[in-house]
Amino acid sequence: MSEPARLAVRKTYKLFIGGAFPRSESGRSYPVNDAKGNFLANAAKASRKDARDAVVAARKAFPGWSGATAYNRGQILYRVAEMLEGRRAQFIDEVKAASGLAKGAASAQVDAAIDRWVWYAGWSDKISAVYGSANPVAGPYFNLSTPEPTGVVAVIAPAADPLLGLVSVIAPVIVTGNTCVVVAAERAPLPAITLAEVLATSDLPGGVVNILTGQQAELAPWLASHMDVNAIDLTGVTDPELALRCEQEAAGNLKRVRRPSAPDWTADPGTDRLTAFLEIKTVWHPMGV
Repeated sequence: MSEPARLAVRKTYKLFIGGAFPRSESGRSYPVNDAKGNFLANAAKASRKDARDAVVAARKAFPGWSGATAYNRGQILYRVAEMLEGRRAQFIDEVKAASGLAKGAASAQVDAAIDRWVWYAGWSDKISAVYGSANPVAGPYFNLSTPEPTGVVAVIAPAADPLLGLVSVIAPVIVTGNTCVVVAAERAPLPAITLAEVLATSDLPGGVVNILTGQQAELAPWLASHMDVNAIDLTGVTDPELALRCEQEAAGNLKRVRRPSAPDWTADPGTDRLTAFLEIKTVWHPMGV
């Protein structure tokens, strides 16, 4: 007698907010297709309420994360790389499906994403030394400038290179002590949710990274106008009208806005993204006291 056919356990893709995996409060979802147009899964379609909840979670996590030692933040990012390495085969399959790459090219992208976590982890305890300074002043004072995190950063993730691009916009934001709310690539969100599972089972505190799936046009302007968001990275916004609208919305509380041209994610990342969401604090102190 033949064995009965087994039904596969289909995965339910959810949001990642405050270290948990809630469904959208709206109950909405949308279909995700692979590069050939074949159905892959239904992803949660986040609402503005979900975005507000994510900002609340990011703000709650900010004091503890920004107050952690730089060495500790670097250790945690390295741990994320370790765990991503352990799920390498799964990420290769998801990158292949999302981008239509051959297995070799998808493997190279996943390896580059793992290496990028390690690269940014190494900067955690060096960025202050490189960009801080002791300033010469005319008087008996020490004048010291040190970089500090901006706060809560909204990030619109790029659709190109759905894993490497995603890691390249998240890692530099959090390694310097910021927390973030990420809007995953609308047409290729599955690597982002799988990355969320890696983050949830690493040592990263809940709320440091929050990942929303859904429509960029719905969520990006809302995050840009949110008064408790301190900065927004519009890297993933390819529609010029939407990018302009986000910049206008962000002007309400003088956010830092980053709107780079299409980057080459395979190039040396440099320190530009590390410093984009830092503030410089300068302290005067009398000598001999």
